[in-house]
Amino acid sequence: MRGRADGGQNKHLVPSLCLMALILGFLFLYYGSFFGSRGQHTSSALEYGSRFSRSIGWSNDDSGEVGKSDESIIELDDGDGSLVPKSFPICDDRHSELIPCLDRNLISQTRLKLDLSLMEHYERHCPQPERRFNCLIPPPLAYKIPIKWPKSRDEVWRVNIPHTHLAHEKSDQNWMVVKGDKIAFPGGGTHFHYGADKYIASLANMLNFTNNNLNNEGRIRTILDVGCGVASFGGYLLSSNIIAMSLAPNDVHQNQIQFALERGIPAYLGVLGTKRLPYPSRSFELAHCSRCRIDWLQRDGILLLELDRLLRPGGYFAYSSPEAYAQDEEDLRIWRTMSALVERMCWKIAAKRNQTVIWVKPLTNDCYMNRAPGTRPPLCRSDDDSDAIWGVPMEACITPYSEQNHRDKGSGLAPWPARLTTPPPRLADFGISSETFDKDMEIWQERVESYWSLLSPKIRPNTLRNLMDMKANMGSFAAALRDKDVWVMNVVPEDGPNTLKIVYDRGLIGTMHDWCEAFSTYPRTYDLLHAWTVFTDIEKKGCSAEDLLLEMDRILRPTGFIIFRDRRPIIEFIKKFLTALQWESVAVVDAEPNSDSEDGEMVFIIQKKMWLVDDGLKDSA
Repeated sequence: MRGRADGGQNKHLVPSLCLMALILGFLFLYYGSFFGSRGQHTSSALEYGSRFSRSIGWSNDDSGEVGKSDESIIELDDGDGSLVPKSFPICDDRHSELIPCLDRNLISQTRLKLDLSLMEHYERHCPQPERRFNCLIPPPLAYKIPIKWPKSRDEVWRVNIPHTHLAHEKSDQNWMVVKGDKIAFPGGGTHFHYGADKYIASLANMLNFTNNNLNNEGRIRTILDVGCGVASFGGYLLSSNIIAMSLAPNDVHQNQIQFALERGIPAYLGVLGTKRLPYPSRSFELAHCSRCRIDWLQRDGILLLELDRLLRPGGYFAYSSPEAYAQDEEDLRIWRTMSALVERMCWKIAAKRNQTVIWVKPLTNDCYMNRAPGTRPPLCRSDDDSDAIWGVPMEACITPYSEQNHRDKGSGLAPWPARLTTPPPRLADFGISSETFDKDMEIWQERVESYWSLLSPKIRPNTLRNLMDMKANMGSFAAALRDKDVWVMNVVPEDGPNTLKIVYDRGLIGTMHDWCEAFSTYPRTYDLLHAWTVFTDIEKKGCSAEDLLLEMDRILRPTGFIIFRDRRPIIEFIKKFLTALQWESVAVVDAEPNSDSEDGEMVFIIQKKMWLVDDGLKDSA
């Protein structure tokens, strides 16, 4: 009996192996080609995504298994024989706010051993390719096109971010108030219940700035707001020509950054944990913490030293906290310890009033050089690159100034707005001349004017607010938009020249990123993405183009736009995914009209359709 049974198994084994080979061949054809070939990062996880998805053209049976409908989601492209999806699955609506690299469910499932006391669970932990969601993130039910700036500073649609716990938890602090179908933002904060505008004026008054204006005649332009809440502080700074990077983790106050971006206020998900923040040294004129619940004394003051790295010569740290007025024994202990620490860091008290103290950094290295031998915290090693920031651990050391900063007794930057177009001193770090800088500005001015001409049939003056330049170089795309009522998140690739310090020196803001991974933001937070040769770059790295297209769709608002500027073969490749992604073509032109090159750059603009999931896909574009 055993012999006959074994023989029967062998008879069934051959067709099984043939079927498996056929399936593997299909998977290789579908996933193994990006302009001919792709590398190790390309395994888009359709299996993982579909376990949590409700798909276009797919349906779930009663057992919960994903079954294929009569219409295939794969079609054979006529051109080169490659397989292109007709549609992508729709993620389950439980994932409408998914941030792949800040997903606490992923941390739990993969059993990462993280030190909660060091906030490691709020740092980036990206899924492996086989665990990525290969599906479109749906908007919340009844989602509406966001309210336009500047009205959005003060109110948003409740259905877009259906979370009201902060309104109840912070009801005595005027963070936000539910008003019918909207959520209103009175401008309050943990420390400034009566309005951010009054609080900002009081900070300027403490520093004796002209007209109680915190911009100090253009000398203060970039601010880091740590633990920003819903970013009312940053929102009210904008009218003073100050731009703040509002920073908070996706913690127990989750959705605070989502509210900020929905309002049209610059913001980023991040945490002072174990890694450096993704900003170069000497990026900010002022750092701010209003009861931000950070233990500044931990680990030899390492978090305070990270702020020190980010502040420019003569930069300020405004700290509003009970410790600043020391009402009880514990507050007094913290105040004394913190005062001793910042004194050893060569900070001085610039002003102190009620619950707020403002410290100021020295302008030169003189104080550092005059400290007693062995004083802690020590100076950082001479070979430490203070601008290395992507995944680099923090160090409990003081970052001294460059010889030029020390000699100039400051950063040498022009006041705003001249700063935007004045060649900054740190151009020399890249061997870039002033003439090259000016030419770059001229080129991008022309390109942006061309973009706006192509977009003009689709946009009005207030259509766009939150913009991202996915490969910002020196920030000239953003600089060319200075007359538009928009802000730009300037992203510099982690494997290229760290020109992010040029971006900040121009009075702009941004971050560093690897586009083989998901960006640290909520879904539906940008109105326009500008992708200049980004796909050419990830092709060289062997990353998945499909994954990046899905990521761009995730962070793009419904009815938002993407401007692709890349080689012709890449533009033709992206065109094939329009139907699957629910995108519409707006314009496609040669980037250089007089160029005859078949591989030359093209400009391709798309608009994301407005679609909602309600027992299936409803296209309401």
